[in-house]
Amino acid sequence: MTADKPYADVPGTTIFDTDQARLGYHLNMFCMSLLKAANRERFRAGERAYLDEWPMTEDQKRAVLARDYNRMIALGGNIYYLAKLFATDGKSFQYAAALMTGMSQEDYARMMKEGGRPIEGNRRVGEKARG
Repeated sequence: MTADKPYADVPGTTIFDTDQARLGYHLNMFCMSLLKAANRERFRAGERAYLDEWPMTEDQKRAVLARDYNRMIALGGNIYYLAKLFATDGKSFQYAAALMTGMSQEDYARMMKEGGRPIEGNRRVGEKARG
């Protein structure tokens, strides 16, 4: 993986770049398979058995089974692919985003209605506030 990434120092942010895409390819293709109803049924009937059909890492499989979306992202998952997984579970994007931020759905919705997360503490390391 490329070491020199000037965007890699944003606290709490994983940038989905070509390295992440390579790392998460099979995880993301598993998620895409859930677009088909028959695959969703097979997955629900035996999650581990279905995951074992995919050449994902054991860590990726454990993250899926735990529904640890932050870990899946760290392991190359893309939120738009992961959406197929939480939709398979009958969960909304708001549910997953709240879970990933450690907030309740109500608190997450309120934060977003109020303009999103504050910029302070979320800038690139070394970046100063403007103004």
